[in-house]
Amino acid sequence: MEAELKDTTVTMPDAAKEAAEKTVFSILLALSFSHLLNDTIQSLIPAIYPVVKDSLKINFTQIGLITLTFQMTASILQPLVGLYTDKHPQPYSLAIGMGFTLTGLVCLSMAHSFYLVLLSVGLVGMGSAVFHPESSRLAYMASGGRHGMAQSLFQLGGNAGSSLGPLLAALIIVPYGQFNVIWFSLAALIAIVVMLNIAAWYKQNKHRAKPKRKVVEGTAVKLPTSRIVFALLILLVLIFSKYFYMASMTNYYTFYLIDKFKLPVGTAQVYLFIFLFAIAAGTFIGGPVGDRIGRKYVIWISILGVAPFTLLLPHVNLLWTAVLSVFIGVILSSAFSAILVYAQELVPGKVGMIAGLFFGLAFGMAGIGSAVLGRLADHTSINHVFHLCAWLPLIGLLTWLLPDVERKRSKQH
Repeated sequence: MEAELKDTTVTMPDAAKEAAEKTVFSILLALSFSHLLNDTIQSLIPAIYPVVKDSLKINFTQIGLITLTFQMTASILQPLVGLYTDKHPQPYSLAIGMGFTLTGLVCLSMAHSFYLVLLSVGLVGMGSAVFHPESSRLAYMASGGRHGMAQSLFQLGGNAGSSLGPLLAALIIVPYGQFNVIWFSLAALIAIVVMLNIAAWYKQNKHRAKPKRKVVEGTAVKLPTSRIVFALLILLVLIFSKYFYMASMTNYYTFYLIDKFKLPVGTAQVYLFIFLFAIAAGTFIGGPVGDRIGRKYVIWISILGVAPFTLLLPHVNLLWTAVLSVFIGVILSSAFSAILVYAQELVPGKVGMIAGLFFGLAFGMAGIGSAVLGRLADHTSINHVFHLCAWLPLIGLLTWLLPDVERKRSKQH
């Protein structure tokens, strides 16, 4: 009898664990696919800038303001959404947020003035503000403890979508006009269906969104509050470095290629696709490697390690520009997952708020960066912008000031 009871206590948890793992990976894959659709839509905004610049007769400063409107709408709202849903999980908020994105897409396809474009991208930004903190929380819930892997898989979908946007824009929008943006509303509708299915799992597993107090206390890093705040500030500065540089590439790389190498718009979009695809390809590295060797080391490599390539980029020919952009994309892409999970480990139990804060800051820095760099390009040149931004990754030296979270945790155990 004792043997039978012993077998039961072993096999039942194993069976439950196996079932849980199947559910977890189905949710992670669904989230990654939703992120792909969401970011494909979002990446259309900078991808159609050459079309809009010609059709609406706007300058680089106005292009920067379009990005600023989109990014700041998402940036300001994301931490608030994350803070609210930490306390009050909202299973159907993802589908509602995508509804804002769908509305923005339809408006953008028919926007024939600068201010209507601003309204359209603002609606897309609102959808993003809901999507990123909530889906990041779901990835954390479904991770089974492998938080770095889960965030990287989630980010992989987003970066793959970001790389597809310019390519699809080159094939569908650039040759046939702005109205063809409306075809991408199909992607938004598919995303809504997927998110409704995810919501059903979320609704049944809301208890995972709020870890038990004992679990939080057991995994918390024993650091003074002032030290944690200082570490978070360093991480936010590193986000600034990464996303200011990314703003130069995602928003102005095509203009740089057109200006320096006299490429047609469609060909320049293909080069942008190569860069963004490199980001997607390198995304999955940061999380799992961070789980294994420590996130601080990944942050070192991904931000400071990209500096030699960014410094070389403005001084080489077209072939080497493409080659260096691949190295930059692969190395730089591993940073965000590592930074996000590192911050979540510094402040356990606040997954949504931290995700909203860091996603929001990433969007905000990209928006501010785009506006500032657009203004600078109007007053100097695109070449000057790329020479200046090449130095930004050296801010990665600040990583040295971050506490060794993993080392402290291992000593506690």
